[in-house]
Amino acid sequence: MSGAAKARLPDGRLHLQQGPIDLVIEAFGEAGEVGRAYAQAADRFADVLETLVSELAMLRRPVGEEPPKLQGPVARRMAEAVWPHRAVYITPMAAVAGAVADEVLAALVWGRRLDKAYVNDGGDIAIHLAPGQQLRAGIVADLQTPQLSGFATLHHDRPVRGIATSGRGGRSFSLGIADSATVLAATAAAADAAATLIANAVNADTPAVRRQPACEIDPDSDLGGLPVTIAVGELSPTLVAEALDRGLCEARRLRLCGLIDSAALSLQGQWRIEAGNGALAEARAG
Repeated sequence: MSGAAKARLPDGRLHLQQGPIDLVIEAFGEAGEVGRAYAQAADRFADVLETLVSELAMLRRPVGEEPPKLQGPVARRMAEAVWPHRAVYITPMAAVAGAVADEVLAALVWGRRLDKAYVNDGGDIAIHLAPGQQLRAGIVADLQTPQLSGFATLHHDRPVRGIATSGRGGRSFSLGIADSATVLAATAAAADAAATLIANAVNADTPAVRRQPACEIDPDSDLGGLPVTIAVGELSPTLVAEALDRGLCEARRLRLCGLIDSAALSLQGQWRIEAGNGALAEARAG
């Protein structure tokens, strides 16, 4: 397994990459503290992929009645994030990107005096905010042609420290048809798992949606023979609304269970936002 790549981007952010893991990290504070924080993050990142690969077989198994016996810290974060959703088919892999971001963020901020920081793992983002600090995060509806569709402002005194987006066209397969489902939660891993389930819930039974067993596309997929979405044709406004409402119901259920703060769902130009009094109440999508 080749070693991790480390580089400072032209704007000063830290880029860490190995295999499928690609992190962009930014910290705000005194220059010496930021430099030491970046060194800590890079050191922690060095064996993340290797450790995950050593437990990959178990990480690809659906969560059952007993918590999976995993050893690595990132793997345990993954299992913890998906455990509340064990009533449905879900594997720890549903939280892998968010869990990696959480783990590297923890190393980044350990013992450091930083105003704020984030670790962005392909759109799944772990966030640190010191007292009095806030961070404005963009919402992207179309993962194929990324452009900002809205914003959410995160504050230190709110419980959101993780953002994740799922949907068809992303890095992972989806059972649903959402263009995007962006979730804000207490951790990036929790947001990652919930975004997967909410995006799956945005769905419609129509010939305009083409599906194929996940294992036929990728024999190593943790979804096995489940039919994943490979194409979505033009849908009527009514079908779009019905599909989004299904996702909204799932987002509301997860929020009322205390598993997420808020969510923004999009499909073919329509939106649904489940915010309560959370951070996405300040989003302006569309």
